[in-house]
Amino acid sequence: MDEIDQKIIAILRRNARASISDLALELKISRSTVRTRMERLRSAGDILGYTVVLRGDVFEQPVRGIMMIEIEGKGTHRIVNQLNKMTEISALHTTNGKWDLIIELGTDTLVHFDDVLRRVRLIDGIAASETNLLLSTKRTSNATRNVVLD
Repeated sequence: MDEIDQKIIAILRRNARASISDLALELKISRSTVRTRMERLRSAGDILGYTVVLRGDVFEQPVRGIMMIEIEGKGTHRIVNQLNKMTEISALHTTNGKWDLIIELGTDTLVHFDDVLRRVRLIDGIAASETNLLLSTKRTSNATRNVVLD
């Protein structure tokens, strides 16, 4: 992937609806070059798809946050399975360092958010957690929002 490919991807991250003509104009290259490069990026698996962020993604769940979770012992798989059943959790990530998992969650009210935190903390094998509320979203890509990876 060269600099032009990276620029194409950067533009598409800002605006997944950018047309080939818009990309060519902004990058000062031909439309056929953009089209060829995008097809190559898709074929190589670098571009998996395009997404749209809906107003409802932010406003239907006005209380959003991230929760870092420390797991004791070897219960990660069992805990991940339990967390995947909670509809309030939009993303679940494994990580390294102090925290074993990071989850993104959202609810309609603070009371509901507090209830989700309580249910997560009650899962057997969760040793510690830390939660931060998200105040505003400056940029997001929900392309993998509903994908469950094992």
